[in-house]
Amino acid sequence: MTAEPEIRTPQLESDLEGRGWHRLPKLLTPSDCADLSAMFDADERFRSTVTMQRHGFGRGEYRYFAYPLPAVLERLRQCLYESLAPLANRWAARLGASASFPADLPAFTSLCHASGQVRPTPLLLRYRAGDYNCLHQDLYGYLHFPFQVAVLLSEPDVDFDGGEFVLTEQRPRMQSRAHVVPLRMGDAVVFAVNEAPRAGTRGTYRVKMRHGVSEIRRGERFTLGIIFHDAR
Repeated sequence: MTAEPEIRTPQLESDLEGRGWHRLPKLLTPSDCADLSAMFDADERFRSTVTMQRHGFGRGEYRYFAYPLPAVLERLRQCLYESLAPLANRWAARLGASASFPADLPAFTSLCHASGQVRPTPLLLRYRAGDYNCLHQDLYGYLHFPFQVAVLLSEPDVDFDGGEFVLTEQRPRMQSRAHVVPLRMGDAVVFAVNEAPRAGTRGTYRVKMRHGVSEIRRGERFTLGIIFHDAR
């Protein structure tokens, strides 16, 4: 892991406001990426496994980490949360929400647990040739943090072909807008979990965000998903 994620708040806010995502290059080192990918088969690290085709989510597998999280993931999750919490509160105010997010992750986790959301949500995803992830949202209960992060752990054009990270904005009274996010190994993307505010001629309006992964044509692709709210 790099010493501290480089989140430049004005650019972050501008990107999330304008298109719903912001790229963090080289958030994890190649060594960290390899170590996390190698954990996929370590059953003791995880609380559950989901085979996507059984549920109509796409094709591939993902595994939810159990507490305690791996040290590199725990540090990264806390650092990212602290950087994003001020923006989360600004978004909540703009969207007319009553939620107020604490300044640090342990305090937010306590709120999740008090509301009955006690299961950890960070996950590892593995895709192989023919696998894909349908457009979706990661909402696991009433209480949710408005941003999440995905980190690509494999190298495009080397470890796999295809498998682009895709985001869509469902805009009121307009057709949906799609984004393909360019990622290399170790790069991360910060994006909206559910709704994003947009500035319109009559004030702020909401767009619904969904994300997914296009079909893998060759090889194997690993992704780390960092979600800040726990699940019921």
